[in-house]
Order: sequence, then structure tokens, then C-alpha cells
Amino acid sequence: MSGNKIVVYKEPGVVAVEDHDAPKLEVPAEVADAMGMSRKAEHGVILRCVSTNICGSDQHMVRGRTTAPPGQTLGHEITGEVVEKGSDVQFVDVGDICSVPFNIACGRCRNCREGHTGICLNVNPGRAGSAYGYVDMGGWEGGQAEYVMVPFADFNLLKFPDREQALEKILDLTMLSDIFPTGYHGAYTAGVTTGSTVYVAGAGPVGLAAAYSAHLLGAAVVIVGDLNADRLAQARSFGCETVDISQDATLEDQIAQILGTNEVDCAVDAVGFEATGHGSAGGEAPAAVLNSVMAVTRAGGRLGIPGLYVTGDPGASDEDAREGTLKVRLGLGWAKSHSFATGQCPVLRYNRRLMMSILHDKAHIADAVNATVIGLDDAPRGYREFDEGAARKYVLDPHGMVARAA
Repeated sequence: MSGNKIVVYKEPGVVAVEDHDAPKLEVPAEVADAMGMSRKAEHGVILRCVSTNICGSDQHMVRGRTTAPPGQTLGHEITGEVVEKGSDVQFVDVGDICSVPFNIACGRCRNCREGHTGICLNVNPGRAGSAYGYVDMGGWEGGQAEYVMVPFADFNLLKFPDREQALEKILDLTMLSDIFPTGYHGAYTAGVTTGSTVYVAGAGPVGLAAAYSAHLLGAAVVIVGDLNADRLAQARSFGCETVDISQDATLEDQIAQILGTNEVDCAVDAVGFEATGHGSAGGEAPAAVLNSVMAVTRAGGRLGIPGLYVTGDPGASDEDAREGTLKVRLGLGWAKSHSFATGQCPVLRYNRRLMMSILHDKAHIADAVNATVIGLDDAPRGYREFDEGAARKYVLDPHGMVARAA
């Protein structure tokens, strides 16, 4: 490989596909210097990206709603084929096709050893936790590209057991890098189980993955709320009930029409900080979803919150929200004895089991999120259409491997 095409954030609303140098088996200088780590990454591999997806978290950066600088490379949902490996990689070989958890984890620190791979202590000098191609995450290059370097490969990579089977099911398997485990994590930490009634706020890809996961976990009724009619229709396509939060009827009343009661057993916030208030006059209200899921969840219920909240939002409507301080009705959650689960999904906790569900035809997540394949050069169009509300999960196909498999 002589170079590397990669998707880059240029300015609010603008991304471009640029030519960069080919990746090397090296840790970013800012990580190596701050952590006392060797720059040479013999523990890493270079992947040819088989598929790499556009995520709603990427959209926050592209909208200018984070502190991402111009030139930030993008892409943390990666599935790839090993084309080069370091001398310290023992259990992954050239030619293997693998899923890459979006969390970058060393496998050595206390948090990794305790299974909290979303908050690794050794891969980001700025804070616990890291990811490919994301602001304030340590400078690791993004994977919306032809090639990408993955560190600590033996720990991080999930190798698919059969190459041909993996390519046949690649549209489902590509969701293992983030949204399927993240949606599952939201439902699982909310306590979804056999017979549960569940409210999922948000019908974007993560919300749809959470709703699909709630069905896998045995929920009796899954209700999805959004204001986008096409995305609500997508939720109904696999058996969800829906509510339209743009209507003036309250969320409680709409849920009562479905269940006969205005409360659910548990809820998932798959929206995050760019939330919209309820009703026809509802504008941006960053705490709206957090407050609504507390309002509709029964006393003693649990809330899974995989939706992204940030510590820096230059586009926020008030000074408090610009630093992530929101007007959350914590007293309501306290009075109802709610439990909250927040933060990055630790993908390694779930991805192998979800892979087995896909390989044995128990899960068809690509259909649920309406996976749509486009070329790497079409990434700007994919970002634009996704931002306009397309009820699709855009999958980039840098080398045409997905199209050939189909």
C-alpha cells in the first residue's frame, strides 16, 4: 500500500475524502510520549478496511457540535482484513477478517482487566477511554479509510471463524464494531428481560439496534419514540410500537394508548445531547430525553443511556450546556429509585455473543437498521443524507469487497 484514502472533517457540515500516508505500526506520538509507551507498535496490525460505517456520533462532530478541529480524521466502526502484523501479535494472522471494537483498549490496565474496555487508562492522555477517529480520544487515526492501524491486536480484535461465511454475512457483522453492542448494552443495562415493556428514545441506528436487542432479550413490548416518520416506520418494520414526539399529546398519554398504563418497566436513551423537546413547539432541549425517560419509567426501573453526552458543545444554546451541565430532574429519578447506566459501551463484553447470534441466523441487525452500502468516495453524500434524516445506516465499502460478496 502506497497511500490511504480517508474521510476528514473540514468544517461544520463538510467532510472530504483525502489522500494520506499509509498507516504504520506506530502509536500516536501524543499517546506514546504521555504514557511512556514505545512508539513502535509491534502489538498492532494493519487492516484493509472491508467495511466501515457512518455513525451518529460522527455526525455530532461534523455538525460542529464538539471541539473537533478541522482535519480530524473520522471513523470508528471498522471491519477489516489483516494485511500486516507486528512481531508481538500471536493469535491473529494475515488474511483473517476481524471486527474492531470502537473502544481502543490496552488489555493491561486495571479497567481493561475488570472488563471496562470503554475507559482504558493507557490509550488516551486526556481522559479514560479512546476511539478511532474521534475528538479528544488520543489522536488515533480514523477507520473510514482504505487502511487502518489497530493496536493491541490480540486483545482488541474479534476474528471471524470462517472467511467465506463472514463475507456472506458482512452487512450484519459490520454492526459488531459499535451500534449492535451499543444498542444491546443500552437494553441490557436497562434491565430488559422476558416480558419487559420498554421505551427506546430515538429511532436512529443505535435506537433501532437497542429496540432490536430488546426483542432478543425477550421484551414483551418495545416502544420507540422519534419525530422522524421514516425512522419510526423502520422501527415498526421489525415489530416495534412507535410514538411521535412531535405530536402535542404527551409521551405518557401515547404510551398509555399502547399499554393501558403510562409507564414502562425500563427505558433507553439513544439520543444524547442534541435532543429535541416534546410537541410541535419543541426546539433543542439537551436534557429533554433524560427527563422524559425518568418520567415514563416505573419506580424501581432502570435506564440505559448509550446516547452521547459531551463535556464541550460549542453549538449549545446556553453556557451551562456548552460544558455538558444539563437541567436534569435528578430528584425525580431519586424519588423513583431509578438506576442509571452511562458511558461508552465496552464492546468486548458483548461482541462475541452477538457474532454467534448473527452467524447462526438468530440476529439480522442489518435489516433492522436498513444497512445501505456506498463507496468510500460517496462518504460526503452519506453524511449529508444521514444528517437530513435518512432512515438508513450507511456502510462504506472502500475496496468493493462488500459489493462483491453480495
